Amino acid sequence: MSEPTDAERYPTLSESGRAMLLRMTEHPAAPTYRNRSGNRLLPADLEALAMFEAEMLTAPIGWRPGIPPAWIGAFLEQTYREVPHFRARGNAPSRLDDIATTSRADLARDIAAFVPDTVATDRLINFRTTGTTGHPLLIASHPRVAASYLTFHKRALARFGITLRAGSGDVGVVLLGHQQRCFTYVSVTPTMGEAGLAKINLHPNDWREADDRARYLDALAPEVVAGDPISFASLLELPVTMRPRAILSVAMMLTDGMRDRLEARFGCPVLDLYSMNEVGPIAVTDRALGGRVLLQPRLYVEIVDDAGHALPPGSRGEVCVTGGFNFCLPLVRYRTGDTAVLDMAGDVPMLRDFSGRRAVRFRTAAGAWVNNIDLSHALQRLSGAQFAIHQDSDGAISLALSADASDEAGIAEAALRRVLGDVPISVTTIVSEDKLLQYTSDLPGSLAA
Repeated sequence: MSEPTDAERYPTLSESGRAMLLRMTEHPAAPTYRNRSGNRLLPADLEALAMFEAEMLTAPIGWRPGIPPAWIGAFLEQTYREVPHFRARGNAPSRLDDIATTSRADLARDIAAFVPDTVATDRLINFRTTGTTGHPLLIASHPRVAASYLTFHKRALARFGITLRAGSGDVGVVLLGHQQRCFTYVSVTPTMGEAGLAKINLHPNDWREADDRARYLDALAPEVVAGDPISFASLLELPVTMRPRAILSVAMMLTDGMRDRLEARFGCPVLDLYSMNEVGPIAVTDRALGGRVLLQPRLYVEIVDDAGHALPPGSRGEVCVTGGFNFCLPLVRYRTGDTAVLDMAGDVPMLRDFSGRRAVRFRTAAGAWVNNIDLSHALQRLSGAQFAIHQDSDGAISLALSADASDEAGIAEAALRRVLGDVPISVTTIVSEDKLLQYTSDLPGSLAA
């Protein structure tokens, strides 16, 4: 398969957009961009996105805990008619609670069975997510779906009084990572006047000079900075003078301490978004309300027990979602692996007492910290369904592999040593079928805070 052309990556690119791409890649302090990407949005997509945003920014959530919204019935009928996995079950049950839940493991086994027959394959895109728990996964998506994330980020920002202003000639968003190996690229956002977008890696290996990181960020002066607690910890060590209007934490758990440090340093709101690759932005934390306020009008949330049955309002259990805006992957009672209590914040549902994925760092034999995502990359080639890594207080590593990967123990151990160095590693077999907390550590400082 041939490499896409720039015309395919940026179908509506103007001279202003082309100048923005050159500005981000040719700056004297620019990092090494290891990948190429693009929005792939056609003129018809831009029209559809404008209509979608106009509706989603103002639409009410419109349901209360335990009372499915009116649109659920039609959604289930369409999904059971068009999606092979659900069509094989027969007719859609009339009660949502009568439907068996699905999980990441179901998607990992055969993602194609969850894509509707009506979705044209010529513009399908997919991306791999390693996550911090569960199974490696390919996600079916579409350029218009990827662009729709911005709508829900705008909805979250609006709760804090922020309306994005970036347009032609501005850099709208810089996405931060801090990994030994990171997907990095530049692009433009046609729905915001081709404002620039850059995904950069703050790891020194991606830069000619370590000081270039601060110089480059200050030169771009993005309106919004997005990342995770590990990349934010690295950002706080840099002598940047940029002043973003907002910072978005879009992965892992953000502690109040980290948020306070970021807000004090940059003088802007820091939004903690609960987001999943399978679902997109689900909720945003509102500390004044004591929970995470839901963002998607077409996403219904239940709290379920271990057997998948909906729990009464006020009960703590697993977050389970139905609906969503990814028309390539309509979800029906999809278990997220995260736990919470479903409550109301006025007329908007919210999640209280949330417990989700954590940002975990691991210490190498040389005493340096590495991101858990680096370990995911190192073990990416394993064929097994699951693995879990724990670091003891003395630095020793315990690697647990699912039974279907037990013959890959040597490969896995060698892969970990390439990242961590000569640390003690023991390998065991996972005996539980439950979803595991994939990364844990007893070392002080392992949680970015």
